[in-house]
Amino acid sequence: MSAAAFDPVIHAPGRLQICGILSAVEEAEFAMIRDAIAVSDSVLSKHLKQLEDAGYVKLRKQSHDGRQRTWISLAPAGRRAFAAHVAELTRLAGLAASPGPASGFVG
Repeated sequence: MSAAAFDPVIHAPGRLQICGILSAVEEAEFAMIRDAIAVSDSVLSKHLKQLEDAGYVKLRKQSHDGRQRTWISLAPAGRRAFAAHVAELTRLAGLAASPGPASGFVG
């Protein structure tokens, strides 16, 4: 993947938010991510499945207080893909913020 490139797996708003959260921590618990992005368990599970299938996240199950908990971390490939995606968004935002060359086009 190039240094700055859109990633269709990451680009969906829910998955972009998940990657943003995970990029700032070593790992996060399923319920924390669910609550942070305000989705149902099933929606979060679907997003995580797509990210996991792409090799972008790792899921770890652990029993805690008699309940099974899922912890999610961003895999090295996910960190690289997220950084490239953010770089491309930043590049595009810079283009939109700067005046373009005078083209003589009148809309």
